[in-house]
Amino acid sequence: MIVRYKEDLEGGPNHRKVATGSSLRFLTRADGVGFTMTDTTIEAGSEAVLHYKNHIEGNYILEGEGTLEDLSTGKTYAARPGTMYCLDQHDRHKLAAKTRMRIICVFTPALVGSEVHDKDGSYPIL
Repeated sequence: MIVRYKEDLEGGPNHRKVATGSSLRFLTRADGVGFTMTDTTIEAGSEAVLHYKNHIEGNYILEGEGTLEDLSTGKTYAARPGTMYCLDQHDRHKLAAKTRMRIICVFTPALVGSEVHDKDGSYPIL
């Protein structure tokens, strides 16, 4: 059984600061479970264009409000607490935070934990 506490991850090697907020990586490849789980914060007024070419990502919004846009179709969705979205087709998308957002994210394959977004908003396979 793996048990981790948010306060123990903050400021450590699995706490990644990004331009739009931060990501606490609760599970990584080293844990051997086949997926990564993060607690990600997106700051109010931030926008991110992302395109996970090498990973499938599922997201569950716990706090905050914004919009989610599928950049291939132009369709826009409300992003609010209780919303789940999955980028099952490696969907290029834009997330815009109206207020500070907190999102639980799951990636497969698992992240090493040190990845940063490339120019396309993707994580490489390390």
